[in-house]
Amino acid sequence: MLSHLLAVASVWSVAAVSPGPNFLMTARIAVARSRGAGFAAVCGIGIATAIWGVCGLAGIKALFLAAPWAFAALKLAGAGYLIYSGMRLIVLAEKRGTADAALAVDGKKFSTGRAFWIGLATSLANPRSALSVASIFAVALPAQPSLTLGVASVALMVAISVGWYACVVWLFAAEVVSNGYRRLRRAIDRFAGGLLILFGAKLALERG
Repeated sequence: MLSHLLAVASVWSVAAVSPGPNFLMTARIAVARSRGAGFAAVCGIGIATAIWGVCGLAGIKALFLAAPWAFAALKLAGAGYLIYSGMRLIVLAEKRGTADAALAVDGKKFSTGRAFWIGLATSLANPRSALSVASIFAVALPAQPSLTLGVASVALMVAISVGWYACVVWLFAAEVVSNGYRRLRRAIDRFAGGLLILFGAKLALERG
């Protein structure tokens, strides 16, 4: 069992630390809002990781292969969310510039609850995560893993994701980073929004 868990941990660690929408949104919330909001977003990512892990164990890859339209629909929905988030980030940065800009909700105070949902939605936006998890399990786990091994593997993935993004939040919420962000806020928000749009477009245009 230990060898299987080590295999899952090694592969998932590489996947978790790879830059992507989760990293971008977590860092953005931490630096622009607060460490607490950042940790709330991390909790959302942790829940999403658990969901994709369970889907991987349940054989969602086979479902997607049998019903490719379902995968395509989820992929387009996820791409649309990322593109919308990117455009909104850019528009709000231009509108409010030096004010408390992007990720604000119609002038209301940004809450940790909203940070949680942003983390969850961003992480769930890419259905390819389910395929990645299924592929990792296919390589690292036996053909019919026990319930204990399956649960331990998903828990390990969640721990790795939460641990990594908690470190990201801790770093980007540091005062020196936050002060630097405030000086360059508009440019950084436009750049971050552009990256989210690119991530969404890439997801929408990917084949299979």
